[in-house]
Amino acid sequence: MLKNKTILLAVTGSIAAYKIAYLASALVKQQANVHVLMTENAENFINPITFETLTSHKCLVDTFDRNFQYNVEHVALAKQADLLMVAPASANVIAKLAHGIADDMLTTTALACQCPILVAPAMNTRMYENPIVQDNLGILQHYGMQVIEPAVGYLACKDTGAGKMPEPEVLLEHIQLAVSHEKDMKGKKVLVTAGPTMEAIDPVRYITNHSTGKMGYALARACAQRGAEVTLVSGKVELKAPLGVKLVPVTSAQDMYEAVTSRSDSQDIIIKAAAVADYRPVHASDEKVKKAEGQMSIPLERTNDILKYLGEHKREGQFLCGFSMETQNMLENSRAKLVKKNLDMVAANNLKVAGAGFGTDTNVMTLITREEVIELEMMSKEEVSHQILNQILKM
Repeated sequence: MLKNKTILLAVTGSIAAYKIAYLASALVKQQANVHVLMTENAENFINPITFETLTSHKCLVDTFDRNFQYNVEHVALAKQADLLMVAPASANVIAKLAHGIADDMLTTTALACQCPILVAPAMNTRMYENPIVQDNLGILQHYGMQVIEPAVGYLACKDTGAGKMPEPEVLLEHIQLAVSHEKDMKGKKVLVTAGPTMEAIDPVRYITNHSTGKMGYALARACAQRGAEVTLVSGKVELKAPLGVKLVPVTSAQDMYEAVTSRSDSQDIIIKAAAVADYRPVHASDEKVKKAEGQMSIPLERTNDILKYLGEHKREGQFLCGFSMETQNMLENSRAKLVKKNLDMVAANNLKVAGAGFGTDTNVMTLITREEVIELEMMSKEEVSHQILNQILKM
C-alpha cells in the first residue's frame, strides 16, 4: 500500500516516543522507505539504534553530524519525502514549527519539506489545553499542516484527559489516507452500504445473515484514500469506521432503505455492498408469532428493495454498482440483476469458491457490465476494492 513511498518520522521528547518504533516497523512492512529524525530530548526516551535497526537507515539527530552520506542531509531528505509525520509532537517543537525556528535536524528538515506534514501532539492535558499551545496548533493548520487530534486517556503524569498520542495503528491509517493512493476521486461523493441488517422477531430474537461488513468497509476506506467524500451506511458489525468516512449506523432493512434513499440523489457513485435481509416478520412485536407442533411459525413479508429503488431513480451521470452473492449460475443471475435493477456494474462472487464470501479477508470477484466480464483472481478485499474503483472510474 505504501510501496516506494518515503516517509519521514520526526520524534520529539515524550514518553510516547517508544510507540513510534511500532509505527516504523508497520511502515517498513508496507514497503515504505522510512527515515527517522529525533530531537536530543527524544534520545532520553528511546535509543536511535532501535530505529536504525527497524528502518535500515541512520537515525538523524545532529544537524552537523558528518557520519552519513551527503544525499541524506536535511534538504535532500526533505526533497525525497512523500510525507512527514511529527509524532509524538511536544509543545516545544510545535511552538518552533509554528514560528519558523529551525535549530536542530528535525525542525530544519521540517521547514524544508514541501510534502504533507502531519502533527500528532502528545503532552499533559493542561499543556495541550493551554491557549498558547492551541494557538500554535492553529498556526500549523493555517500553513497547511494537519493536526491529528490526541486521544483521551490515562497519561504518564497520572492525569486523565486529552493529550495522549493516538496508537500506532491510528497514525498508520492517517499516513495511508494521506499518501497511499493518487487522489483520482477528489470531488466525488460516494455512498457505500455495508454489513447485515437485523429484523426483530421479538425483543430477544431477530433475522439476519452472515455478513461481516469487511468488503463494504474496505470499499469505503479505498474511496477515502483516493480522495472521495464518503458516506458509509452500515449495519451492526465488529469493525471500526475507516478514517475520513462519515458513518451512518442502521439496524433494520427499513433503516438502511431510508438512510440510502434520502441521500442517494446527491451521490455521484453508489456501491451497495450490504447483505440486506430479504424478509422481516409481520408485526413482530404483537402476539401473532405462533408455535405449531413445537416449531416457531412466523409470518414474513419482503423488505424494501434498495437497489430497485436506486435503479429506478438513478439520475444522469450517477454510477450504480450492486453486489451479487450466488451459489450457482453466478454469471446468468448477475447479468439478470444488472438489467432488471438498471445497474452500471455488478460485483459478483460465488460463495462456494474458497477465499470468497462472508467473513474472509480475501475475495474472488467477477465484475460484470453490459459490455464485458472481468474476472479477478483471489486477492485481499482492499485490493479488490481498488480494482472495483478502477473499473468504475474507467467507465
